[in-house]
Amino acid sequence: MANYTAADVKALRERSGAGMMDCKGALDEADGNVDKALEFLRLKGLKGVTKREGRTTSNGLVVARVNGGTGTLIELACETDFVAKAEKFVSLAESIADAIVAAGAETLEAALAADLAGKTVADAINDEAAIMGEKVELRRLAVLKNSGVDAYLHRTSKDLPPQVGVLVAFEGADAETAHDVAVHIAAFSPSVLTREEIAADVVATERRIAEETARNEGKPEGALPKIVEGRVNGFFKENVLLEQDFAKDNKLSVAKVLENAGIKVSGFVRFRVGA
Repeated sequence: MANYTAADVKALRERSGAGMMDCKGALDEADGNVDKALEFLRLKGLKGVTKREGRTTSNGLVVARVNGGTGTLIELACETDFVAKAEKFVSLAESIADAIVAAGAETLEAALAADLAGKTVADAINDEAAIMGEKVELRRLAVLKNSGVDAYLHRTSKDLPPQVGVLVAFEGADAETAHDVAVHIAAFSPSVLTREEIAADVVATERRIAEETARNEGKPEGALPKIVEGRVNGFFKENVLLEQDFAKDNKLSVAKVLENAGIKVSGFVRFRVGA
């Protein structure tokens, strides 16, 4: 019988992020030595890299950093929620975010090449993925710059790390309102800042659908223009940040709230894990 306890299994799980049966198997191979078991998990995982390539990474977390007028947001993805909430995975994500900021990386390619404790971020991810036994990938990176940047991270479940992340770049002194807008974006998921950012063909399609729907509903011909315009405006209100009703006061639009606060938003980004 291998010389290890349930406490050893727990310790190995916390250090590696690997599953219980994998940890038990590794401790069996290492005769209860946790350090040797950790190395066994790594070597076993490295052999399975190719097999993991085609797997789906629909879980993970988001991490944000704000340094002066620069905000950085990353999504580190994995296969299961078990790994997503493992201390080892969370620590890896935090280290990656710090490495990206230190390197001043603004693209995924540059981020993966950034230095992390003497190795590239890409190699660090591969090494940890080998131990965890799952596919792990740096899926997305966004960097926003302005005189002010606010970040907001939201937990969709108390048992998981943040799954929704928002950056808002703004000009003005009212940082509290900027943060409220970041929280609003997390909840209402606008796709663009202004309606001018929506492609003309997309708007034309919405207008055509609105008109066809109104005709099918038997609306009077003379009322069609007003009905269509109302529905297209509804589409804008759903997708355009500045035209949405503000989360904390739905009698005001986000644009009006910003105007009252004397700040101007120049851009935003919203990540939701797996989306």
